[in-house]
Amino acid sequence: MPAALLVEQLAPSVTGYPFEHAANLADERERARLSASALKAFLNIASKWELNEVQSRGLLGGVASSTFHTWRSNPGGKKLDQDTLTRISLVIGIYKALNIYFSKPWSDRWITLENRGPLFAGRAPIAYMLRYGQPGMVEVRRMLDAWRGGH
Repeated sequence: MPAALLVEQLAPSVTGYPFEHAANLADERERARLSASALKAFLNIASKWELNEVQSRGLLGGVASSTFHTWRSNPGGKKLDQDTLTRISLVIGIYKALNIYFSKPWSDRWITLENRGPLFAGRAPIAYMLRYGQPGMVEVRRMLDAWRGGH
């Protein structure tokens, strides 16, 4: 049995979620298809987390203020690049993990609260992610996924 088929059959029993193929963000058509909904999801999450514009722009990779305002006023007007979509995917994964692990309102507040955990050393997770960029976002996502999995 091919490995991909084996993973597809076993994944739901291991993870509890149906197997989904990752989007090919190198494909221009796939990026065009995902951009508007990804940007809307990001803006909704940023609002729930009560992020300011600088924090939101930082999570998106430091986009210019004018670009951010254009995206916010017309989320469907731009095809996002691979890096931006990857960053949004990480934010969505972090948001999902927080909402599984914590109840409201903690799931939305956690990202901006000071954290004494070894990864954050007293800083808020948002500060850590802004300081370390995409690798920092990956670390936060991995940590939350481990918590969610009971590790």
